[in-house]
Amino acid sequence: MSDKEVIDPQAVLDGVPTGLWIDGASVPSSSGATFVVDDPATEEELVSVADATVDDARRALDAAVAAADDWAATPPRERGEILRHAFELLTERADDLALLMTLELGRALPDSAGEARYGTEFLRWFAEEAVRISGRFTPAPAGTGRILVTHAPVGPSLAITPWNFPLAMGTRKIGPALAAGNVMLVKPAHETPLTMLALAEAFAEAGLPPGVLSVLPTTNAGEVSTALITDDRIRKISFTGSTPVGRHLLAQAAERVQRTSMELGGNAPFLVFDDADIDAAVEGAFAAKMRNGGEACTAANRFLVQSGVAEEFTTKLTEKMSAVRLGPGYEPGVTLGPLVSAKQRDKVAETVDGAVADGARVLLGGKAPGGKGYFYPATVLDQVDPYAPVTRGEIFGPVAVISTFTSETDGVKAANSTEYGLASYFYSRDLERCMRVSGALESGMVGVNRGVISDPAAPFGGVKESGIGREGGTEGIEEYLSVKYIALT
Repeated sequence: MSDKEVIDPQAVLDGVPTGLWIDGASVPSSSGATFVVDDPATEEELVSVADATVDDARRALDAAVAAADDWAATPPRERGEILRHAFELLTERADDLALLMTLELGRALPDSAGEARYGTEFLRWFAEEAVRISGRFTPAPAGTGRILVTHAPVGPSLAITPWNFPLAMGTRKIGPALAAGNVMLVKPAHETPLTMLALAEAFAEAGLPPGVLSVLPTTNAGEVSTALITDDRIRKISFTGSTPVGRHLLAQAAERVQRTSMELGGNAPFLVFDDADIDAAVEGAFAAKMRNGGEACTAANRFLVQSGVAEEFTTKLTEKMSAVRLGPGYEPGVTLGPLVSAKQRDKVAETVDGAVADGARVLLGGKAPGGKGYFYPATVLDQVDPYAPVTRGEIFGPVAVISTFTSETDGVKAANSTEYGLASYFYSRDLERCMRVSGALESGMVGVNRGVISDPAAPFGGVKESGIGREGGTEGIEEYLSVKYIALT
């Protein structure tokens, strides 16, 4: 969107359905209840959205089950064409989607525009993957017959999505589920339900049959999710969110041996070795830290810098982050919007205050500005022990924590000293070191000399307590397929 183009926020909000999306239509909650979605920049109400109940969840599942067989039998090419049409519709509406995400999430409009591009690409990717679901037909090695391996939809699926990427967290679950022939119910985060509702409406316009996709915004997340997970008809659960919640959902899923995909917490290290291109490392560090205002599971959480280049890197990163402009995300020139909620802002503030109490030095920011809105400034802390409490969990805000290390072994050891293993980043110009360190880092994704690694064509996911399964890439559709072996004479 150019600086001259103006989108009316109210017009965008007026165009979004605010009911539950069940059986191909926007409908009120069975209780008539609604909840408020507010603007994180002003703390004022944007709209009220229908608040789903357990009865609504069961109604949505009934509609999904009724549509399941026909959707599974729909030719893959036809399923792919619907996904492609939805991609095209969302691409046409990219500016509106970006503003909608900024209004409900708070972040700067350029970040939302980036997600609009990134999130829609999952639909194009899985539109193409729909016709590439393969099997195999081979003779049995013993000569006793033939082996036929086929794939089938895993069954009705439940997606539980977080607030920080309200479009992409939906499309990278919905895309492969629908491409594989599954019906899906989505429970979006109550902080950011509007984008998911707009997505459901676009799918309907693209020709998706009623019942194949339902969206259930709710403030009763535990009750609604439990009602669905404990229903034998749900065969697959995909969750993106915190590790504690993921553990709970895994325990629930174990009762019925349901398939699960879990993309959980992260604590990404960002290592800078003494042979790195420091200017490039600063650019990469800024991208890895400040994308989405730091509210990303892949965000660089700990900057581990080799002692010989620590001063130069710290000075340049601080200078880069000092140029960030804080304000309402939809205002021209703003590059850092508010955090999503008062709770999130206060959590970030407490984390910084705790680090300072433990001896960290504040080079930039470090205090919320006060007044209306959930704002927290770009912040840089250094002189932090690499094993300090501030390095133990996700910050989920615009705070760069810098520690130093001496040897490669020490740096890798510090990077791996966490129960998480989602993403890692490092900068080095030594090819042998690049291969050695990328193999040694305990994470599902590694960025080598780059600060942004997400790609619809690549498998996204972690190891250790960062999750199970992968989203995106050719691997993403496999999460929604069951394997059947047929023995033939």
